[in-house]
Amino acid sequence: MSRPVTLGQLRESGWESIPVKEEVRRNAVARIAAGEPLFPAVLGYEDTVLPQLENALLAGHDVIFLGERGQAKTRMIRALTGLLDEWLPIIEGSEINDDPYNPISKHARDLVDDLGDDTPIDWVHRDQRYGEKLATPDTSIADLIGEVDPIKVAEGRYLSDELTLHYGLVPRTNRGIFAINELPDLAERIQVGLLNVLEERDVQIRGYKIRLPLDVMLFASANPEDYTNRGRLITPLKDRFGAQIRTHYPLEVATEVEIAAQEARPLEAPGVEVHVPEYMAEIVATLSHLARQSPHINQRSGVSVRLTVANLETLVANAARRALRQGETEVVPRVSDLDALASSTSGKVEIETLEDGRDGQIVEHLLRAAVLTVFKDRVSPEHFRAVLEGFEAGTVVDAGEDVSATDYVGLLNAMPSLADPVRELVGEGASPARVASAVELVLEGLHLSKRLNKDAVGSRATYRGRA
Repeated sequence: MSRPVTLGQLRESGWESIPVKEEVRRNAVARIAAGEPLFPAVLGYEDTVLPQLENALLAGHDVIFLGERGQAKTRMIRALTGLLDEWLPIIEGSEINDDPYNPISKHARDLVDDLGDDTPIDWVHRDQRYGEKLATPDTSIADLIGEVDPIKVAEGRYLSDELTLHYGLVPRTNRGIFAINELPDLAERIQVGLLNVLEERDVQIRGYKIRLPLDVMLFASANPEDYTNRGRLITPLKDRFGAQIRTHYPLEVATEVEIAAQEARPLEAPGVEVHVPEYMAEIVATLSHLARQSPHINQRSGVSVRLTVANLETLVANAARRALRQGETEVVPRVSDLDALASSTSGKVEIETLEDGRDGQIVEHLLRAAVLTVFKDRVSPEHFRAVLEGFEAGTVVDAGEDVSATDYVGLLNAMPSLADPVRELVGEGASPARVASAVELVLEGLHLSKRLNKDAVGSRATYRGRA
């Protein structure tokens, strides 16, 4: 209620109108100077993408992000609304957020001419100053720019009347941020319609002799041109973007683990406590990293971070199902739960193979490689000899979904040599569920290191010495 409600009151308040790019720049400068992150929820880009984006914002450039799927392009664009002022005054009833000092639509101009300083003012929140369109082949100029509204014509207005226009998404985002996702999918003739928006900052609708000097900051996302088969970005449009920023997947496993922990939906159930050991999360993230290097995976399509998130959620879900059936209250994923990742992995990667039925084998191979990589990083080799001596003496260990956590604790008591590598993984005094998870990693790691034999039937596995 303390905000001005008329044009006269707005002038008296001292409010100044500035272009949206100046507004974004001013707020970005304030955050950078205060040492605050512009995009706190975007991880792994601190030294690569974000400095380029900050430069573009300070320079007042329109930006196009190039990158494979699942690289936070849309997330960064949507987060830009945080760099807008919280509230913005517009002419009341305006469809295109008319600036009270410089109205551009006929509705707003007529209102100011008639009422002067008594023109009513409305205020829009920054979240309402963001527009987004997923580019599809059927997107039309009417969707983006506008079209004649037949209903308004039927009401008695002449076709020559500007009030018969129905504004598209871009004009309706005037004085805000507009984003187009998957820009190459937009038909080339529609891309041409954006040329004036980016350079001359105006639009033309159905031959109307009108000029709308729009104030729009434009962002777009696209897959790199070297592999997209669905369309291309026309050169004149690409030339009008001030900055082209290449995104990438997390460069380190630790970053991917952090992203997955941030994005994965937590599993909540009455009386159940979920704990995901760091090494299990690392296995899930390492699987994605290995898939991005595999010749059997189509790298042009990419291996999204969403794969890591979905796999982590699936891993926890399978561990919860197993624990609930065994009456355990603590859910801790184990190596035996990794078999469940086949379903969540197969749908998110494009496997290139000429042989039928090889998809499952390729995913299984990647899982084994991920387990072995984490095992070598997490477990010291000096613990191996004592464990292997126990197996050479004839010890046989059963593992799998139907083996309870207490059974693994009993194994630890019967085979003290396992205590050191387990302690290295989960620390001293760990719960039975965490001990069970560590034991399975040690056993599987020794098998994949070709130090133990393993017989697997269904969900049950048996480990024994190689002798």
